[in-house]
Amino acid sequence: MRTDQLGAYRLRIDLVSEHASPLAAIGGVDAGGQNVHVAALAAGLAQRGHEVTVHTRRDDESLPERVVTQDGYNVVHVPAGPARELPKDDLLRHMPEFATNLRRSWAAHAPDLVHAHFWMSGLASVAAAGEIPVLQTFHALGSVKRRHQGDADTSPPNRIELERSLCRSVAHVVATCTDEVFELRRLGLTTDRVSIVPCGVDTAVFTPDGPVAPRNGRKRLLVLGRLVERKGQDDAVRALRAVPDAELVVVGGPHADRLDADPEVRRLRAIAAEAGVADRLVFAGSVARADVPAWVRSADVVLAVPWYEPFGITPLEAMACGRPVVATAVGGLQDSVADGVTGDLVPPRDPERLGQVLAALLADDARRAAYGAAGVQRARDRYRWSRVVADTDTVYRQVLASRRPVEVAR
Repeated sequence: MRTDQLGAYRLRIDLVSEHASPLAAIGGVDAGGQNVHVAALAAGLAQRGHEVTVHTRRDDESLPERVVTQDGYNVVHVPAGPARELPKDDLLRHMPEFATNLRRSWAAHAPDLVHAHFWMSGLASVAAAGEIPVLQTFHALGSVKRRHQGDADTSPPNRIELERSLCRSVAHVVATCTDEVFELRRLGLTTDRVSIVPCGVDTAVFTPDGPVAPRNGRKRLLVLGRLVERKGQDDAVRALRAVPDAELVVVGGPHADRLDADPEVRRLRAIAAEAGVADRLVFAGSVARADVPAWVRSADVVLAVPWYEPFGITPLEAMACGRPVVATAVGGLQDSVADGVTGDLVPPRDPERLGQVLAALLADDARRAAYGAAGVQRARDRYRWSRVVADTDTVYRQVLASRRPVEVAR
């Protein structure tokens, strides 16, 4: 820890995000909210004067060892396994190599603290850190995934026990929502070792005013994010039967020229055909991050209807753009979406109820406008990244202060 001429403290902070690079394109199977979170947190901490480095796994041989971003933080591509894209559930076997390289890096240039993102990052960080304090953000918990996916869960079989061990070994856990704290308590984490800091949204980029993606004459429902089954896009497709004057636009997944070969796209198209709504289901494919606000602004209602969700950034982006949200009452969505104020919460995996709520909301222009205005205010007050970063910074200082030796008066 250092101070500048004005006495403000400056930290060396290393973020570890083994599968979610802050430089990755958003919308792939394993690229989503965590990538956005790590990138925004790193940028915000650097803006506050800290020296910030993000360590992520090298998944392409052409990547340089180190990238200095325009936002003022460094990204280090850590060798761990083959230098190609791998499913994140296959990465556990490569974490010892990841940890060895972290240990070597930190022996040469030790940070004041390490903030690990996702459970495998935590395992590698704890193994490498020695006396350096490690803070943990899980982003998703294996216990929740197993509960909802059952035999379809592809996580390593010992994930839950490894997460339980992390709760014992890290200095502190930074949870993203109230629901996560309840789950962490089940894993044995005491309340004095966890703080809630939500994910955030860039309220200078996601605004009500700005470019709008092209529209046709139909009302537009929009879902945004990865094309994985638990995100509930199939429920949104089935709900279209209750809103015959609306289309559903799906933003995310592979690039537009590869959509036809994607198994999840084919599955959703088959569901749409069976439901008689195939002509109103539109896939936009992956889009540049800079184009996301325009797509959000083009929607009459933004949907976030997963079976479960550790936090969920899409509702924040929708609210910041003044769009009403319909979301499932799961995980962090119960914190971010104020039911009846910024949007409507519905039960998960209930397309009939979802359709009823959508039909009522699309028929009520005044309520959609009120939800949109309240959403803008809520996003700016509670979820702007400057506040999220400041709150995270406060947790860092508290953890470091608690580890300093107490001077005994003589």
